[in-house]
Amino acid sequence: MRILCLNAWGGKLHDALIAYLRAASPDILCLQEVTHSPESGKDWLTYRDGTHVLDQRANLFRDIAAALPDHAGQFCPAAQGELWDGDVPVPSQWGLATFARATLPIIGQAQGFVHKSYGADGFGEHPRSRNAHGIRVWDHARDRAVVVTHMHGLRDLDGKGDSPARLAQAGRFAAMIAGLSEAGDDVVACGDFNVLPDSATFDVLAGIGLHDLVTGRGHAGTRSSLYAKPGRFADYMLVGSAVPVSRFDVVASPEVSDHCALMLDIASG
Repeated sequence: MRILCLNAWGGKLHDALIAYLRAASPDILCLQEVTHSPESGKDWLTYRDGTHVLDQRANLFRDIAAALPDHAGQFCPAAQGELWDGDVPVPSQWGLATFARATLPIIGQAQGFVHKSYGADGFGEHPRSRNAHGIRVWDHARDRAVVVTHMHGLRDLDGKGDSPARLAQAGRFAAMIAGLSEAGDDVVACGDFNVLPDSATFDVLAGIGLHDLVTGRGHAGTRSSLYAKPGRFADYMLVGSAVPVSRFDVVASPEVSDHCALMLDIASG
């Protein structure tokens, strides 16, 4: 089973992203920073946050669903705000998306917020609402359940250091994972956590039996060359001790975002 996790950057590198996802052919795909603008028929809109201006794919969730027709997709919005078509504001939702190959029965799922609650009246001030989603699937090839959860951790303008909000976020994420999984399940937790490698987040997740593959295997960071700021860590993938990891990569090439994709292959037997 192949599990792929990526901050999709709102689809800014749309063509390269779609080509990569098709080629990688994950069984389960966890995406953060996914756009969904159902009232717009445009391909591209613009995100504006002060001086921060970024091209965004108007309906990235729709685009990926079309690119992966043999997968079932779930979009999980964190907030609805405005993207822009020139000078015209367009209502747009922003959040997570999870795709699972249709041959994998989804036998449980959980969705909720790890920071604040649904932003119905705009994206809001930083740190903004952040959510998490998880699915429990049955792997018939291995005759066992696999739980895969992901979150997009809060962005604090003061940096990625620990804070009471981040500690609470970790606790909510751990509770979601524990509530979705059962004894004997293989458990994977991933996402753009927006924390440093020494964060107490990992102590909280260790408390439910998870360890990180990014730092544990000596990777030097998870940011692509398109990220110009200092600090190369943001994304992590954790597994339970019994998960039979056959391969794990921080994918540096091709570049499809300002984040690197995290790719995990679980042994089939």
